[in-house]
Amino acid sequence: MIRAILTGVTCLWAATASASVDIQEVTTEAGFNAWLVEEPSIPFVSLELRFIGGGSLDPEGKRGVTNLMAGLLEEGAGDLDAQAFAEAKEALAATLQYDAGDDAMAVSAKVLTENREEAMALLRTSLLEPRFDEEAIARVKAQVLSSIQSDRTDPDSLVGQRAAEILYGDHPYGSAMKGTVESVEALTRADIVDAWQAALATDRVYIGAAGDISAEELSELIDGLLEGLPETGPPLPEPVTVSTEAETVVVPFDTPQSVALFGHRAIPRDDPDFFAAFVMNQILGAGGFESRLMEEVRDKRGLTYGVYSYIANREYSDMIMGRVASATDRIAEAVEVIRNEWRRMAEEGVTAEELEAAKTFLTGAYPLRFDSNGAIANILVGMQTMGLEPGYIATRNDRVNAVTLEDVRRVAKRVLLPEELLFVVVGQPEGLADATVLEEAALQ
Repeated sequence: MIRAILTGVTCLWAATASASVDIQEVTTEAGFNAWLVEEPSIPFVSLELRFIGGGSLDPEGKRGVTNLMAGLLEEGAGDLDAQAFAEAKEALAATLQYDAGDDAMAVSAKVLTENREEAMALLRTSLLEPRFDEEAIARVKAQVLSSIQSDRTDPDSLVGQRAAEILYGDHPYGSAMKGTVESVEALTRADIVDAWQAALATDRVYIGAAGDISAEELSELIDGLLEGLPETGPPLPEPVTVSTEAETVVVPFDTPQSVALFGHRAIPRDDPDFFAAFVMNQILGAGGFESRLMEEVRDKRGLTYGVYSYIANREYSDMIMGRVASATDRIAEAVEVIRNEWRRMAEEGVTAEELEAAKTFLTGAYPLRFDSNGAIANILVGMQTMGLEPGYIATRNDRVNAVTLEDVRRVAKRVLLPEELLFVVVGQPEGLADATVLEEAALQ
């Protein structure tokens, strides 16, 4: 029955993907603001809460505590231990999820209309009365520690961690949100309680909902759900300024393939040139098999199975980044080709054919993102955190189509900075004669 309903929800949104999305702005009696897309034809609703802060709120010496706390919110609440809480969710056919990221704590709920009141009561109990039982703490902590140990042997995780350290230094972005073995082992129940009270402050919450719920019902639901949570949280981190040079840093690691992350600072999401940069990056490395990097590095030279680039607009930093993996004796050539393509696009821009193909893809793919209640609720929250207006969805493709060849050429010169393009390589690469090699001990 539940599977049939979920399938029905997906099909419904897929069928109406190209239709306009009617966003209602809801202000509750308690003063919370929420965005709602009402769809009463299926008795199902998705709710998305986003509390800004997340792992960036970890106190000094307590790295990993927000991540650990998030993993414990479904491990018992009120008079329900972990098993009883799981059984209660199953009985209601409710999906309740809690995820900590670098920038925010996300709480997601997917519930049937007939069970909405009971499911929201269960969710509220998990937010306001988590048990943090010692047995559950030990179990989840062991899971986190196992994950950290696994990361130490994963080249992808290692290159991400080392690149973050180089780019962000002492800023929270500069260390793994999971923490280290030492920091996680030292965390106490009191630390977890402090992290819980810091992470769920209502002065920084964004709310999105989609499905079978009216504005009045959502307003009442939100006030009931959030009443009693802390009204204010600790100070948020300051933005971090990233400064890089065109160099290659090697982190020695015994692996058959070398993995590289590359990139430098970029422009923020609200910059007037953002859409031109977005389209430009689609042509450079985000366009899959149609991108220039894929064509030059993979198709023409066979240096990799995949290479891509992306614009990373985060709460406290804006970057343009990319990733490539190649055999140890070929990664140097891959690095050189990517540097050349970075410079070529900065100096020459793109062709009219490339621009039209990118715009066709980006505008055609956009409606497909609205394929379920959950996806829509998530998009609504994401738009709010980015400072977008409800009308953005209706105008987004027009903004993409308005990008001209001259726009991309101008923005490529501004955004792509070959003189700042940093590569961080994990592995045993050959041929990177001018690279800076870190001490192998730094891996411990």
